[in-house]
Amino acid sequence: MQHYLFDFDGTLVDSMPTYAGVMLRILEENQIPYPENIIKIITPLGIPGTAQYFMDMGLKRPKEEIMDLMISYMVEEYTHRVPAKENVVEVLRQMKARGDGLHVLTASPHDTLDPCLKRLGIFDLFDNVWSCNDFGTTKADPAIYRMAAEKIGVPVAEVIFLDDNFNADKTAKAAGMRVYGVYDDSSAEYAEEIKAITDRYIYNFTELL
Repeated sequence: MQHYLFDFDGTLVDSMPTYAGVMLRILEENQIPYPENIIKIITPLGIPGTAQYFMDMGLKRPKEEIMDLMISYMVEEYTHRVPAKENVVEVLRQMKARGDGLHVLTASPHDTLDPCLKRLGIFDLFDNVWSCNDFGTTKADPAIYRMAAEKIGVPVAEVIFLDDNFNADKTAKAAGMRVYGVYDDSSAEYAEEIKAITDRYIYNFTELL
């Protein structure tokens, strides 16, 4: 039995344009200037980490208020519109049928994560659906991958982690997991860097069969 630990945004679902749009909207509404690579910086941080990062950038609003705003903007999109990436639904069903253990670890909160997976009809395929909030840390922390493996009940080296984000892939690899990079338009410019640090790189989920 092989255990797979999937990222959500940009890996299972084509949500990075939505995620980026929401985050940039908040900065722009508050007239906060930001670097070109802002999305790459904040993606592994989760909602709490991103809210703190925005405060450090000069957003003068309470952290809880910023988090609530992020979530309210995203819930509508994820609940009704964000699509699965190509072949993801079909491949996950085949992986489940052959006996693989399927798990999710994402920076996204359950408010957006769970309704989206349920609408796509794949929530019940996963043995565990985790937000970083469940662990009290982020995917920038190597400990989260070891904690996830412990909860799954296998050594960290026996879990295959899949993510489109370079920093998350690098950290999971440092924590001892096998890591597959996943192509996404939002991280295409980092494809070669991701390939250099991962065990495998896939462009389509059918490659997992």
